[in-house]
Amino acid sequence: MRQRIWAVIQKEFIQTMRDRRTLMMLLSMPIIQLLLFGYAVHMSVEHIPTAVADQSRDSASQAYVSAMEASGYFDVVAYVPSQAEVTRAIDEGRVQAGIVIPPDFAAHVEQGDAQALFLVDGSDLFTSQSAYNAATAIADVHATGVLLEKFERSGQIPQDQSLLPLDALVRILYNPNLTDLWFIIPGMCAMILQTQTIALTTAAVVREREMGTIEQLLVTPILPIELMIGKIVPNIIIALINMLTILALGVFTFHVPFQGSFWLFFWLAFMYVFSGLGLGLLISTISQNQQQAQQMNMALALVGMLLGGFMFPRSAMPAALRLVGNLFPLTYFIPISRGIITKGIGIEFLWGQVVALLIYVFVVMTIASRAFKQGLD
Repeated sequence: MRQRIWAVIQKEFIQTMRDRRTLMMLLSMPIIQLLLFGYAVHMSVEHIPTAVADQSRDSASQAYVSAMEASGYFDVVAYVPSQAEVTRAIDEGRVQAGIVIPPDFAAHVEQGDAQALFLVDGSDLFTSQSAYNAATAIADVHATGVLLEKFERSGQIPQDQSLLPLDALVRILYNPNLTDLWFIIPGMCAMILQTQTIALTTAAVVREREMGTIEQLLVTPILPIELMIGKIVPNIIIALINMLTILALGVFTFHVPFQGSFWLFFWLAFMYVFSGLGLGLLISTISQNQQQAQQMNMALALVGMLLGGFMFPRSAMPAALRLVGNLFPLTYFIPISRGIITKGIGIEFLWGQVVALLIYVFVVMTIASRAFKQGLD
């Protein structure tokens, strides 16, 4: 019995060592996951890109903005003239928060009735929560400091520490109640489209190769490009049906508001589908069997979910990880999905992501078509 068991163990070791790609995948995935969770996962977001509309331009307003920057939570990347420009910068994705300081801010601070408006992009869960909590806490600390400095100058002793001369009004745009599903549904639509198009296309081609029927197709008059199109068309339909199902459940069952144009979203999603199909064809030319293809699909889904901005904000990631995230179409479509569904913005605010996605689709489909044809030859 011991000899039989040892013989089976030897056989399994030999088969594992022969399939070096699967072996490397099994060995590297725990390391990749550990690195990704260690560097990319941040529940508390810092260095949030922020725009400032300082209409007062006095020492009090500058001190308030400096206090926000000194906290490490906010990085002022743009100064704009008005609240409308702050909102526009948030819509365009250039910033995720904005500070609007009204005129005569210093005079109102002295009178004890100053107010500053803080705008937060509510389409990003962790960013909005971190910005809300940080803005409130920093404003309280800064206001307390201003109050104590005022009493020190006057030589008086404060009787009521709650009478702060500055009040920060924090407003969450697009999702004022911070409802989780309003964040999740737009990202789920993008995630499902990518994972299913990759998985379905990969499985369809690899299954033919594994069963030996791919050779039978090659002896027919059908061309490789025709075979590729025939393989991907059913997958396009299945992926779009699943996307529409998730979207319909989110809107009608969970009452997630769809603020933008449905047809704009549909046609951009249709374009986005081809990026997943291209990745699926690339995997199919590399994979030798369905098990290996499934492992690669799982790896792409995990890395894309972490680095594409589905769960965690890309602004909190190191530059190297953001570059890796650019290799996934999910990175470009999530801002499109959230922008149309949650914010209700049009293509004039999303043209950067649309152009990037178009280039990505063209490149990946070109590479995939050539690799697919070479694999058949």
